[in-house]
Amino acid sequence: MALKTSKDDFQELSPSEFFYRNREIGGFTNPSRALYSTLRELIENSLDACELHKIKPSIQIHVLQQEKDEEEGNIYKIRIRDNGSGVPQDKILSAFGKVFYSSKYFLRQSRGTFGLGGTMAILYGQITTQTPIVITSSTGDDEIWSYKFLIDISRNKPKVIDKKIVSNETGWKGTIVELSLLGEYSRITHKIISYLKHTAVVTPYAEISFIDPVGRLFFFNRKTDDLPNPPKIVKPHPHGIDGEAFRKIMQKHSPNTKLTNILQNEFHRVGEKTAINFLKYANMPNKNISEIELEDIILITKAMQTYDGFLAPSSDVLSPISEKMLKEGIIKEFNPEFVRTVTRPSSSYSGHPFIVEAAIVYGGTISGERGEISLYRYANKIPLLFDEGSDVSNKILSNVNWSYYKKPSGAPLGFFIHICSTKIPFRSLGKEFIADVPEVEREIKSAVRILLRGLSIYARKIEKTKTFKKRLVTYKKYFDKIAEFSMRLAEEDNAPNMEPLILKVRERYGTEEES
Repeated sequence: MALKTSKDDFQELSPSEFFYRNREIGGFTNPSRALYSTLRELIENSLDACELHKIKPSIQIHVLQQEKDEEEGNIYKIRIRDNGSGVPQDKILSAFGKVFYSSKYFLRQSRGTFGLGGTMAILYGQITTQTPIVITSSTGDDEIWSYKFLIDISRNKPKVIDKKIVSNETGWKGTIVELSLLGEYSRITHKIISYLKHTAVVTPYAEISFIDPVGRLFFFNRKTDDLPNPPKIVKPHPHGIDGEAFRKIMQKHSPNTKLTNILQNEFHRVGEKTAINFLKYANMPNKNISEIELEDIILITKAMQTYDGFLAPSSDVLSPISEKMLKEGIIKEFNPEFVRTVTRPSSSYSGHPFIVEAAIVYGGTISGERGEISLYRYANKIPLLFDEGSDVSNKILSNVNWSYYKKPSGAPLGFFIHICSTKIPFRSLGKEFIADVPEVEREIKSAVRILLRGLSIYARKIEKTKTFKKRLVTYKKYFDKIAEFSMRLAEEDNAPNMEPLILKVRERYGTEEES
C-alpha cells in the first residue's frame, strides 16, 4: 500500500541526499561507467593539486578486485596516491565528505566544473558497498593525517570512524584516497586505458602508473620537466553577468558604494574611464548601492550585454597546453610519421576567454583503418571519450571539403582538438561534448584549416619523394651502362664514380620527410 501524505507535506533534501537519489547526473549510470567516472574524477583532482602549485605530477593508481558478482558487478578497491600540495588537516573531512565543498568555486580554468566529482565518487562507493573511505594527506609539515569515515547523507556531513596521526619523517606531501565500489572493469577497460593514454598526451610532464585488476601495469612516463603556468583566478567579465549575479556582487559592498567603484573593483579589465563611459551608455547616474532599484539592475545588466567598449577578456589567466608540449605528448604516445600543431589567438564568448589548440597526426599508432579519420577531444586538459557525434569538432570535421586539400594515403589520420576556458560550453551535465557556440566553432574551424594546409604540403612532398624514388630505381638500372659507355667514349681505363651524381640528385629532390 502506498504511503499517504497530505498536500502540505514538504521535505528538504541535503545535497548528498539529492545526488544519492540522482547519481546518474554525475556519470554514475551503471557499474562500468561508475568505475570510469570514479577514476577520472580522482585522477583529475590529483593533477589539479599538482599543477596549481607547479609540482610535476607523479600519480599511482591501483584497482584491486575484492568480490565477484556475476549479476550486478564486482566490488573493487581503488587506491590513488599523488604528490600534490596535500589537503590541510582541518579541510580534509569537508573536502572529501561534503557535497558542494570545494576549492574550485572561483572563476578559473579548472578540470572540474561543479567541484563535486571526487565527493560523488566517494558517495557512490559508500552507497554500493557500505564501506568507509580512507583519506590520508599531508601538506609537507610534521604530521600525516588519516581519516576513515562515512558520509552522513541526510546531513551532508562526514561521520568519522577512525583517525590516525603519524610523524612525517620524510617530509612527504600529497594525498592518498582509498575506497571500495561496485563496478565492472572488463566492460570499460578500453575506455579507462584510452583515458589514461590521452591524459598522458596533454600532460607530458606527468608520470602516471596504473595497475589494473588483472595485475597488468600501464606506465606513462614523463617526457619533459617543463610545466605550464597555472591558471589564474579572474574576476567576471561584464558580458557574462546577469541580474542575480550583479545583485550578489552589490551585497558585498556598503550602501554608500558608488556604481563606478563596483564596476572597477568587481569586474575584469574595467577601469575608471570605462566605468564612466559605460554608465553614460546605459543612461544610468553614478548612484550609491542604497539607491539602486530592481529596474536599475535590469537596465545595467542588459546594457552590459550590448556595450562594446569593454576590453576583451585577458588570455593570460588561462593555462593552455602549448604547441610544444602537445607535440611532445603526441609523439610520446603515438610515434606518428607526421604531426603539426597550432594554437589559435585567444577569443571570448559571453565574457569568458578561451583558447583553441589543435594538432593533426598521420601514421604511427593512431587508431583506425587506412584512410580513416580519428578525432580526439579535450576540454581544460580532460579527454572527452563519450558522445563524440554531438560535439562541435565532429560537426566541423564532417563538413571538410577534401577536394580542397591533399590527403596522404596508406595510414590513418588523427585530429586533436583542445579548448581551455574559464567556462567550457558543455551541452550536458555529463560534460562530454562541446556545444556549437559560434565563437568556439569559428576558432576550431580556423585551426583545422591551418592544419589541413600543412597536411597538404606534407602529402605533396610524400608524392614528390615517391616519384623521385621510382625514378632513382630506374636510373640506377642504367647508371653502370652509362658509366661504361662514358669510359669507352673517353678512352679511359676506369669507369667514372656515379655516387657523387646520385648524391647530388638526392640533395636536389631530397627524400627526407618533415615532421
